[in-house]
Amino acid sequence: MIDSYAGSGDVAVAIAGARAGADVVRRMYGQRLNHIDKGAGDFATAADVAAEKTILGIISAARPDDAVLGEEGGQQGAAETVRQWLVDPLCGTLNYAVGNMLVAVNVALRDGAAAVADPFSGEVFFTDGEIAWVRRDGAYDVQLTPTPATRLVDVNLDPPFPSAPGFRAVDLLAHPRFIAHFRPRVVSTTLALAWVAAGKRAAYITDGHDLSRSVHFAAGIALCRDAGCVVTGIDGAPIGETGRGLVVAADHETHGLLMSMMHSRS
Repeated sequence: MIDSYAGSGDVAVAIAGARAGADVVRRMYGQRLNHIDKGAGDFATAADVAAEKTILGIISAARPDDAVLGEEGGQQGAAETVRQWLVDPLCGTLNYAVGNMLVAVNVALRDGAAAVADPFSGEVFFTDGEIAWVRRDGAYDVQLTPTPATRLVDVNLDPPFPSAPGFRAVDLLAHPRFIAHFRPRVVSTTLALAWVAAGKRAAYITDGHDLSRSVHFAAGIALCRDAGCVVTGIDGAPIGETGRGLVVAADHETHGLLMSMMHSRS
């Protein structure tokens, strides 16, 4: 089965990896899984490790010369190679460990194809690097269409907070204009980004350093960009090596409104 992807395009490899990882995550759901301590309050489970192993098996068979950066296994292959895959085998480990199904599996080729699989809905969000789609029940593809109609905004409240005190997500939630225009949500990072691309969320906001090459964010950012979302750092500048945090909005009006609140103290 793995070898059948050797001659496929990058998007097929990304989809195959994400779906295979999602199969592992779904199969192991509900089991008693030991926590693997990663420090600073972070941990992995056997499901994270097993899903990543499965995903890497597909990538290595299909693209043996490519490098891979996995959340659990780290760098494999030369980090400076032109082609590097970024893999987060279980985005939302804390949710998963306590029996919450709001999780996702991420596979992204840096600056190229990407796929995000929801193990429990069966949806696979993907992009070939130009256009973003969702595949439901493995049967049909629908192009992603962002819209701010829901007025739901996912805001990441997890540390670190490198931009404080200039920007604190918790302050945004208490902003009078935010309360008037939006309703806050907090969910798995990748699902939140995929849902902005799909029109299920109006926006997503998080603080942080450069997230463009993060295993946690790369696939979701690729989906949102190719779906036509507005994607910047929290200062409004393009994300990248000098960027900070992430603001993804369904349209320019929503993005502008959020940016004005983020940089306003009243």
